[in-house]
Amino acid sequence: MKNILTKREKEVFDYLILNYTTEQIARTMMISEKTVRNHISNVIQKLGVSSRGQAVIELLKLNEIKL
Repeated sequence: MKNILTKREKEVFDYLILNYTTEQIARTMMISEKTVRNHISNVIQKLGVSSRGQAVIELLKLNEIKL
């Protein structure tokens, strides 16, 4: 099965499940906060969900990310 997430999207969600803020993710990945938000929005749209939390749950179910 093809991965749903790009490498960067997966990296963002790996940090989200570690409870990083958007600002912390941006600093760690050396990208802008806007880019972090864009990655999150893209994933939410791909999955057809309406929040970060729902995206995390779906990605866990699909084995795209791990706790």
